[in-house]
Amino acid sequence: MTTHNALIVDDEPDIRDLLEITLTRMGIKAQTAPDLASARKLLEEHTFHLCLTDMNLPDGNGIELVQWIQQHTPATPVAVITAYGNMDTAIESLKAGAFDFVSKPVELPRLRELVSSALKLPQPKAEKDTDEDEPGLLLGNSPQIRKLRNQTRKLARSQAPVFISGESGSGKELVARMIHLQGPRRDGPFIAVNCGAIPSELMESEFFGHKKGSFTGAVENKDGLFRSANGGTLFLDEVADLPLAMQVKLLRAIQEKAVRPVGDTKEVPVDIRVLSATHKNLPELVQQGNFRQDLFYRINVIELAVPPLRDRVDDIALLARHILERIAREYECDPATLTSQALERLQGYDFPGNVRELENVLERAFTLCDEDAIDADDLHLGNGVPPFASVTGMSTAPQEIEGGSIPVPDGEIDLEGFLESIERQTIEKALEATRWNKTAAAKRLGISFRALRYRLKKLEME
Repeated sequence: MTTHNALIVDDEPDIRDLLEITLTRMGIKAQTAPDLASARKLLEEHTFHLCLTDMNLPDGNGIELVQWIQQHTPATPVAVITAYGNMDTAIESLKAGAFDFVSKPVELPRLRELVSSALKLPQPKAEKDTDEDEPGLLLGNSPQIRKLRNQTRKLARSQAPVFISGESGSGKELVARMIHLQGPRRDGPFIAVNCGAIPSELMESEFFGHKKGSFTGAVENKDGLFRSANGGTLFLDEVADLPLAMQVKLLRAIQEKAVRPVGDTKEVPVDIRVLSATHKNLPELVQQGNFRQDLFYRINVIELAVPPLRDRVDDIALLARHILERIAREYECDPATLTSQALERLQGYDFPGNVRELENVLERAFTLCDEDAIDADDLHLGNGVPPFASVTGMSTAPQEIEGGSIPVPDGEIDLEGFLESIERQTIEKALEATRWNKTAAAKRLGISFRALRYRLKKLEME
């Protein structure tokens, strides 16, 4: 069993003793230092798996020690002990590279959580600039994506809140997953939530949970997203869509590391890391008064920008190959490749929808190409896709639909579900008419055999 060594830096003997006793009971060997100079000396002479430092020291402050450790022994996570309620100092220490912070008076359960989390950090690998980074969620060899992978590795070694900015479809959730999977919380849950998709009247219950009977429809206790993410990471996507009233409650939950379920009288502690993202201009929303400045500063301790696909054109070939291989696996079809003309057309396109748009374009081209090669003519870029073809993958509308034999229901409809039902009925009719000969049915529908196999798999009609 590995013995972990920790360094405690504090000028108050009572605090040093308290921290040393706490760590010793956790099976950690602790050494202590009363000031910066002696701390640096010990760090030069010994290897430590963790450092706890007070903010105010006789010959400097804790942030100076954080910066020194970042420069000389970056593998050592350092946590700063701050004065109660001094969030500005705490945020400053996180920006300097601290793993985390704990406020005075030190709550021992919170300290033990912090220490346990720090000791779970994987040992950093030797710096390398290749596309072999693990886990390989962010594919690409461009300088922009290499830099982004390097940044996620570093940020994974901290508990600082990270704000991920970038256009829609650029891969912000993948970046959040990379940070989670490379950090000490990788064995805990990763909970992603689209803040814009939750009705405002249900938002508090969704985030914080509720007690049975607390409101009409609350037929059982519910944990909520914060408690579901306990021990892991909560990713707040499209955080700019939160209403102002919810922003206040979210800020409190993040600061207090506790939530109060709807209908409950007491708070429940939670141990989570918060990552957030939006494609909107958050500083501009703050200026307009549509996003709280205090919440903005709390979630935007460190900002990470995800480059749009048009800024890393050289990655399109690798991404396209990966996407086509995944589609072939999912639908149990032979893989398809891009011709040089098709690749050239993709690389010349602006991709306002970024990687998500590339996936959609390739998925449709995969179903429409006759052979195993996707040519430039198989790619439907921009807005020139016929509405029916874009949903069904069929190149022409079958006669049954042209004749208007399928009535459109009155009132509000689920368009996706309605179109899917049309597609399902049309395919069934074609198969019945051809005695379930798939080749003949595909010809009748005006699509390739590959496209029919793909639709059958996607609609679970096999």
